[in-house]
Amino acid sequence: MSELRIVAVTGVDEIVDGDDLVTKFLDAVDAAGLGLEHHDVVTVTSKVVSKSEGRVVAFDGTREHRERLIAQESRRILRRRGDLRITETPHGFVNANAGIDHSNAPEGTAVLLPRDPDRSARRFRGEVRRRRGVDVGVVITDTFGRAWRHGVTDVALGCAGVRPIQDLRGTPDDRGRILDVTEVAVVDEIAAAVHLVLAKDAHTPFAVVRGLPAHFFGDGSVAHDVVRPTPGDLFR
Repeated sequence: MSELRIVAVTGVDEIVDGDDLVTKFLDAVDAAGLGLEHHDVVTVTSKVVSKSEGRVVAFDGTREHRERLIAQESRRILRRRGDLRITETPHGFVNANAGIDHSNAPEGTAVLLPRDPDRSARRFRGEVRRRRGVDVGVVITDTFGRAWRHGVTDVALGCAGVRPIQDLRGTPDDRGRILDVTEVAVVDEIAAAVHLVLAKDAHTPFAVVRGLPAHFFGDGSVAHDVVRPTPGDLFR
């Protein structure tokens, strides 16, 4: 791979419960004259997936209601500091406040994470293939903080048609030494790169990534494969 192109898809209206995300995406792609190619990757922000799937709930702004929502959306709470909760969600994600978001949401509401982002990605991919006859990968993204480092970046919550991890264990480096532990989180790297071109205030929930090598693609992949199982996690 010598070049990667990432295009933010603009001109998307506000997404509400029941909207067909694939129609919204394809209409915007057509309006931009972008087109789709075999082995493009389409990224979709988790927030619009949640909105379209009815994962927006009333929120009165009180600390008590916030605590109830976090408890409802958490498998367990790992750390507490002030108003911050580090949680493990039913999906297995470790994040802040169960991923509940109030930005870019209607007044008096909160947006919850999608129930099954991998399933949402599979449906989106299948519909694009059915309607346009092209085989794309799909990555559903969300913004996460990171242990040990300041700032946020986007990661993958769901994927379809893209292998989430490139396992380089057992392969040689440029000096012939065999790699023992290197596994590349491909879908997280895609999400982070796309984050650079999506504007938080401009209704750009979709992007198209073009130029990934063919070996990154394949069926049966799920983003949950990136989540480290609890027995191997030194911090849970």
